Amino acid sequence: MKKIIPFILLFIYSLITVSAQNVIEKKDPVGQWKFDAPFAPEGYTSGKIDVSYTDNKFSSAITFTGSDYKIPGEKVMVEKDTISFLIFVEGTDVTITLKMENDTIMAGKAVYSEGEIPLTLIRDQTNK
Repeated sequence: MKKIIPFILLFIYSLITVSAQNVIEKKDPVGQWKFDAPFAPEGYTSGKIDVSYTDNKFSSAITFTGSDYKIPGEKVMVEKDTISFLIFVEGTDVTITLKMENDTIMAGKAVYSEGEIPLTLIRDQTNK
């Protein structure tokens, strides 16, 4: 009986660990995302955001529709299902915060000196 108790405790601990891992589902933001920001100033209402992971570090870049210039994201942070980063556009700091709703949709906001702009993103399936 004394030998069975440690095995039972180990079994229970294993079940708890496995079920806890299943509950915490980490979503992967890596990829190219098409974004819409209909309330942004003209020229900044749509484009693409690239999120990558290399050398144990996330990075991001944004390209606006009609331009080939990529603006790199700074201070990129990814926690659970949220990604945030800072870009510098026309002399203004813009903080972008996004939350993954699922593997293909993100929503969030861009905050700058004149206010807050809602963003919606859809994963670009053409660049897999």
